[in-house]
Amino acid sequence: MKKIFYIIAIFVLGVSEMSAQQEAQYTQYMYNTMTFNPGYTGSRELLSVMGLYRTQWVGLEGAPKTLNFSVQSPVGVHSALGVNVVSDQIGPTKTSGMTVNYAYTILGSSEVKYSFGISGGFDNYDIDYTKLNTENPDVYLAGKESQFSPNVGAGFYVHSYNWYVGLSAPKLLKSSQFDDATETTYSNKTHVYLIGGYVFDLNPYLKFKPAVLVKGVQGSPISVDVSANFLIHDKLTLGAAYRWDAAVSALAGFQVSDGLQIGYGYDYDTTHIGNYNSGSHEIFLRFDLFASKKYRMVTPRFF
Repeated sequence: MKKIFYIIAIFVLGVSEMSAQQEAQYTQYMYNTMTFNPGYTGSRELLSVMGLYRTQWVGLEGAPKTLNFSVQSPVGVHSALGVNVVSDQIGPTKTSGMTVNYAYTILGSSEVKYSFGISGGFDNYDIDYTKLNTENPDVYLAGKESQFSPNVGAGFYVHSYNWYVGLSAPKLLKSSQFDDATETTYSNKTHVYLIGGYVFDLNPYLKFKPAVLVKGVQGSPISVDVSANFLIHDKLTLGAAYRWDAAVSALAGFQVSDGLQIGYGYDYDTTHIGNYNSGSHEIFLRFDLFASKKYRMVTPRFF
């Protein structure tokens, strides 16, 4: 089992320059959109705090674990600020990053809002070669390394009462890590995200919320996530999701109070790696400050 994982980890890290999907993935992407689109910042129109934890491929030693924490708030009629922190660990590597987001929103016709966002921050890459079980130790694969990389991003987000669409590139600067030897070069390339969703009012007590996330990066196949959730009595959310050629998921959420929402997602891998793990788990908490029943009746937020 350990050898199987390390073969996978070395492939993911790249014995040569890597060109696959490199950013952390989320099943409940419709709730932490600011992580990859700075244009979403402040769109909830109140101070919102969110935390998300994901443990992937449970039972597989060294499997990915991701922690995401964000805070966002309007700072005027048209502007908003947000801070996003992500820690992503897989095997001997750990990526820690923080971004500060700014978004400017314009109100168009029919209550449609257009938001333009930018972000700036950094990523810190750590690798501990002592965690690798190598048969022939190499001088370049010994001890620990840590490297720092700045980054900037941009995003466009359009939304109304019951729909949204966004396009973003959260990391525009290409960076290379651990390139003292060409065998260990890791190149971080620009990822492009396209997200969209709609809320259908089926009846006064039931809403249908389909959503889609498309991710692309040079040299890798396009990744597509599709989800379908039902919101019951504006309290309970139940649904399912599908990651193209990768996983199927079950989703659940509950609006505990006007300001507190919790959610859970479970992934079952449909690839060969699913034979070696018991699935992936993801949980989030979102706390909206100053939310009230009056506010929710005037401008209910479904995303």
